[in-house]
Amino acid sequence: MKLRTFFYALVGSVLVLLLVAVGGFFWIAAHSPLSLLQGGGQASPAAAMFVPKQSPLMVSLLVKPDRLESFRLAIAPQPERRRARTEINQLKNSLLTSTGLDYEQDVQPWLGDEVTFAVTTPDFDRDDENGAQVGYLVAIATQDPERSREFLQLFWQKRAIAGMDLVFEQYAGVKLIYSQPSPTPNPQSPTPDPQPSLATAVVGDRFVLFANHPKVLRAAINNVQAPGLSLSNSKSYQQALQRLPDSQIGLAFVNLPQLSQWLDGERTAETVSPYEDLVVALELDRQGLLAETALLTSPGEKLTPAKPALSKPVGALDFIPATSPLTAAGTDLQQFWKELSNSVTAYDRLSNLVNQPLAELQAEWGIDLPEEVFSWVKDEYALGLLPRTDQPQPDWVFVAKKADGAAEAVDHLNAIAQQQGLSLGTLTLGDQQTSAWTKLTTTAANRPTRKRNRDAEAVTLSAEVQGIHTTVGNYEIFATSVEAMNQVLQATENPLLNDSEFQQAIAPLADANDGYLYLNWQSVHELVEQRFPIVKLAELAGKSFFDHVRSLTVSSYGSEANLRRGAVFVRLK
Repeated sequence: MKLRTFFYALVGSVLVLLLVAVGGFFWIAAHSPLSLLQGGGQASPAAAMFVPKQSPLMVSLLVKPDRLESFRLAIAPQPERRRARTEINQLKNSLLTSTGLDYEQDVQPWLGDEVTFAVTTPDFDRDDENGAQVGYLVAIATQDPERSREFLQLFWQKRAIAGMDLVFEQYAGVKLIYSQPSPTPNPQSPTPDPQPSLATAVVGDRFVLFANHPKVLRAAINNVQAPGLSLSNSKSYQQALQRLPDSQIGLAFVNLPQLSQWLDGERTAETVSPYEDLVVALELDRQGLLAETALLTSPGEKLTPAKPALSKPVGALDFIPATSPLTAAGTDLQQFWKELSNSVTAYDRLSNLVNQPLAELQAEWGIDLPEEVFSWVKDEYALGLLPRTDQPQPDWVFVAKKADGAAEAVDHLNAIAQQQGLSLGTLTLGDQQTSAWTKLTTTAANRPTRKRNRDAEAVTLSAEVQGIHTTVGNYEIFATSVEAMNQVLQATENPLLNDSEFQQAIAPLADANDGYLYLNWQSVHELVEQRFPIVKLAELAGKSFFDHVRSLTVSSYGSEANLRRGAVFVRLK
């Protein structure tokens, strides 16, 4: 063999091996559980074609559940994998508890790469006499139409054996099946005929539909045949999708006015909110879940376009101790509060959620926070909670960078404190001089006298600190106790910004943002539950998820004319 021929053969062999290796690498990468970090491969839920534009809520999983299971096991440390597998199996079994079916045998063979749940309407029959009849729809993609039809056949056979009457109906070319419970005759107490409780359909070779009433299924099919009715053809929804990343494994859509009507029964507020829809893209991260959000304005409402105010965390965070489990930081508190309060005014539940804690603090401190504090904080600020081991109530610290009117505002707070009967004094903590608002109290104690054989009263005067304030450089600092202020003055040695937990909690978020709301869930969840009982209900409903939550961080990414972007990162154990 000539040397040239040998050389060509050798080069060709190497190239073939390289191509095989590269192809194998990309095949392994594409099928690796960790490939979900780049998304599920589907940009948006196809099942949105079944959901009406005015749906209160739609949540979609855009990846086959088995891939999520593999991802969960792949990132779990070896000692935790047995527990992770047990939790996953418990979840599978709980979903099919009342059906008598098995996930691996009856569902897994045909389950595709999308599962969508939607609340289609707060009242599908619009009959005031029977109350609000909420419409629920589940659309499941199928990768094996024949197996999915066999599943439905088995599903309904079990219900027929249990005594349910089945109804088969052709509607717009789609076969509907639903159960009709047999009425129990009772001449002495006539009752209306029982309503259908469940309905199913297979649409083409793509989706298996479940609904809580055949009317909900018929409406879903109408949405497909009249595309103008469906959410997938909503211009604002499509526009929001274009602003969100393509690496999501799930997506959620919320129509805020309809959600309020669903939860409250009716809209009681006359004020129109500047925001109407919320779209959330859910991404996987090695440390947890990242939700990118787009908040869409109401028709006719326009926002002032604004880029994120920050490129790095505010300097005020240097004064927040690393032990703080709840922290909020950003710029221009006055503008932030104005936008937040205007956004929630139209929705009673959200408004109470935001305003109730503020009202409690105002009643406790005797000041109007928006007017007497927020109004002059137009630069950096940071608010931190500091737990106490010697008392149930935590301390609070507030740091604000000086701005026009700050000195006058502090003098005004001093005047309010004196009007409330508090004394203004000075304390020195280390080398730092502080101003303290104190409440003087007297305590009487009996003591024996020398001249007479009887006790006399001794009066002890004590000062209880109600609040404390100081100025460090360009920052005004307030705290609810001397102990809290002492921690703040020492925080520069170990600030929250240098804490590894906080650093990992903000790492997936964009550097350009408007600030953070950070909760160390393991430390603060009991306090949050006390303030907001609805959180306790959510924890009970999603116990398997909340047991793994380590921290929660919320951030905003600025605004465009018709939407505001942001993100929420849930760090998991």
